[in-house]
Amino acid sequence: MECRAASSQILKRAVRYCVFLPASYDTEKARRFPVLYFLHGLGDNEQSLINLGGWSLVEYLREKGRIGDFIIVAPEGGRTFYVNSSDGRVRYEDFFIREFIPLVDRSYRTRAVRGSRGITGVSMGGYGALRYAFAYPQMFGSVSSHMGALMEKIPRVEILGGVRTNIGALGLLGTVFGAPPNPAYFDRLNPLTLAGTAGLSGLRIYFDCGTEDHYGFYNGARRLHEILEARRIEHEYHLNPGGHDGAFVTSHFPLSLELHSRTFAHSRQPTNP
Repeated sequence: MECRAASSQILKRAVRYCVFLPASYDTEKARRFPVLYFLHGLGDNEQSLINLGGWSLVEYLREKGRIGDFIIVAPEGGRTFYVNSSDGRVRYEDFFIREFIPLVDRSYRTRAVRGSRGITGVSMGGYGALRYAFAYPQMFGSVSSHMGALMEKIPRVEILGGVRTNIGALGLLGTVFGAPPNPAYFDRLNPLTLAGTAGLSGLRIYFDCGTEDHYGFYNGARRLHEILEARRIEHEYHLNPGGHDGAFVTSHFPLSLELHSRTFAHSRQPTNP
C-alpha cells in the first residue's frame, strides 16, 4: 500500500489517496495493470479499504485464484458525494475525472482503456461509483455499489418546533446539493435519473443492499433494478438480509471483485501505452 497526496488545482488543496498494488507489479516491470477505483462511505477516508478488512480479502481471493491482479486506488472524498457542489465551491467531480484519473495513469503502469478501468464504492461511495459510471460510461467498463446511497427523491421536509427541517438529509446530504437541498439539482445528478437515459451498452453492473438497511437504500436499489430491467440492460442485483454496516459489505465484496476481475480479463492491453 502506498498513501500519497494529490495536489489539485481545481479543489485548491491536496487530496489524500491510497494505492494497493499486487505483488506482481514489482516483479513484472513490463506489465500494465487494470485499475479499480474504490470510493469510501460518508465519515470514512482513503484508508477505509484497510479499515473494512477489504485488502486482506483481496489478497485471499487472489491466493485462491478467484480474481486476477489489478491496482486498487482509493481517494479521500470527504462528504462530497463525489459530485460538484451546487454552489460550485467544491468541484470534486471535476477533480476526479479531469485531474485524478489522469494522475493515476501517469504515475502507475495502468491499462488506460475503458475495459481495464472499474469503479466501486460503499454507501456514499456506491452513489458516487454508479454516478460516475453512468455519467461517463466511455471511461469505465465495470461498476459496483454496496448498499449505495440511492434515493429517488430528497428525504421529506417536516416542521419541528416551528422550524422547517429536512429529515434524513441533515447530516447525510449536508450542503452538497444546496442548503436546503435543491430538488432539481439532486434529480439531475441522481444515478437513478442517469440510469434511465445513459448509454450503458457493454458496462458490467453490480449492486446490492441489505433488507434491514436503516436508511432505506434498498428502495433505491430496487428502483435501479426496475429501471435497468425495463431498458433490458444486463446487471447483477442482490437484495439480501443485512443492515447498513461493514459486515454487509465484506460479506458481498467478493462478488463485485469477481465481476471486475472478469471484465478486466477480457480487456486488451493498449498497443501504445
